[in-house]
Amino acid sequence: MKKALLVISFGTSYEHTRQKNIDACEQQLAAAYSDRDVFRAFTSEMIIRKLRKRDGLLINNPREALKHLAEQGYQDVAIQSLHVINGDEYEKVANEVRSFKDSFHHLVLGTPLLSSFADYQQLLVALQAQMPPLATDERVVFMGHGASHFAFSAYACLDHFMSSLNFPAMVGAVESYPEISHIISRLQQQGVRKVHLMPLMLVAGDHAINDMASDEPDSWRSQLETAGISAQSWLQGLGENPLIRQMFVEHLDLALQQKQQEAA
Repeated sequence: MKKALLVISFGTSYEHTRQKNIDACEQQLAAAYSDRDVFRAFTSEMIIRKLRKRDGLLINNPREALKHLAEQGYQDVAIQSLHVINGDEYEKVANEVRSFKDSFHHLVLGTPLLSSFADYQQLLVALQAQMPPLATDERVVFMGHGASHFAFSAYACLDHFMSSLNFPAMVGAVESYPEISHIISRLQQQGVRKVHLMPLMLVAGDHAINDMASDEPDSWRSQLETAGISAQSWLQGLGENPLIRQMFVEHLDLALQQKQQEAA
């Protein structure tokens, strides 16, 4: 039986970032499942179109990738999402996978990064490993994407979890709560002098470069410095962290184990 591994992410149009994050995740998953042929899909149609037009690079969306695998005779397909939360983009993937359930003998989908309480605990260990040494009046502020989907609460949950453990970091979101104004107010209350800004996103793409680290007056770095807090930006996506890449491997392993138990 032909076996495939399909790795699905939102995608990025930045080649260097793609190599350091998406490619790195795909390679770590491929090494863990070396008996499977590896394929890629992006959920962002905008990025797919941009890469096709600008670079002549053809990347499938999830539906196209699954259709291709079925046509190529793969019957055992393991899929891992590289999304951070169970939001709109992941639901898009899950719906497509469900629509193909009759096209394969085995079809398994691994969950996003933050899918259980154990994930939150494991993520803090992984984030600690990439954080710089901090003085008592320094903090790390992680920038999440945010969402209109109710799963946006994952960012506030992670932030609350950090606070409850006196973990020297906070979490904000570009497109939802917690907002940067809320984070700045808390930093001021704690007498924080310096902040290290890091993306809580798989890749350090547009949001990290423009909304987090740029000189634009509404960037997070500019807003922090206007508030009297020094800000240093780190353009490192989560995919560069081997402990986070391993979390995706473990999520797929768990999904495959559960599928085996169901079949037993």
